[in-house]
Amino acid sequence: MKNILLASDGSEHALRATKKAIELCSYIQKATVTVVYVINTTTAKTDVLLEGNVEEREAMRKKRLSSTEALLKEANIPYEIRLLRGEPGPAIVEFANAHPFDLVIVGSRGLNTLQEMVLGSVSHKVAKRVEAPVLIVK
Repeated sequence: MKNILLASDGSEHALRATKKAIELCSYIQKATVTVVYVINTTTAKTDVLLEGNVEEREAMRKKRLSSTEALLKEANIPYEIRLLRGEPGPAIVEFANAHPFDLVIVGSRGLNTLQEMVLGSVSHKVAKRVEAPVLIVK
């Protein structure tokens, strides 16, 4: 397990998933983490209205990922951040299945609880469709 995919949206559950990824990496030499953040294109128009210009939206995304990045840096875990576009569940599944990840880690819930109730949770979609093992962190 050297290539770990970590889905993050900056939520509390995503931070717990980050801590679990760090714990696993402490047992695995030369493990790397790829952090994915999905820019949800189904809510893009709302984001423009609520968050204003491009710079403000980028600042908001960086802020959401700053805690995840800080934890990984502090633990000295090699990582990269990839921004994806689309609906979160399918975007993560497509990215995960297109790359040789040994493990995918997601939080059990994200920032959008309404979407989880209506459409089914992102973690559930990922667990059902990703070919690699999936760890869902509560």
